[in-house]
Amino acid sequence: MPTISAGLLLYRRRGSATEVLLLHPGGPYWARKDEGAWSVPKGLVEPGEDEHAAAWREFREETGFEPGTGDGERDLGTFRLPSGKRLHVWAVEADCDPAALVSNLFELEWPPKSGQMQSFPEVDRAAWFARGVAFAKISPGQRPALEAFYAGQERDAPGG
Repeated sequence: MPTISAGLLLYRRRGSATEVLLLHPGGPYWARKDEGAWSVPKGLVEPGEDEHAAAWREFREETGFEPGTGDGERDLGTFRLPSGKRLHVWAVEADCDPAALVSNLFELEWPPKSGQMQSFPEVDRAAWFARGVAFAKISPGQRPALEAFYAGQERDAPGG
């Protein structure tokens, strides 16, 4: 059975545009990467854990934000990632200040083969992106989740 991750795609409306919140992974491997490196806030579903509950837990752990009650929440579906994992994503309408991000930490031997362990934030920054920029920033494997989100936005739009 494939590994399952779950995540929340926060979105907000700014005039006629809809922006999504994406996260940039922390640590030295991602420090100089930008386009194609950003992600939906997500993480592994623990054995026996509800996927929806895992998505909310992971969002809080990675950002430090509490997105509220889940207004306008929509199940975007489950997507197969290039690694073989499955990613189940829900879209939630909410707002937050990316400058207030507080991420959990992970340990990594750095520099490689040095024997020295260092702590790095799992996420080093968050930002709101309009549609075109979001598609350029998100990792290619998660692009189908954004496509499903924007397809739903077009269906739900007046006259859509």
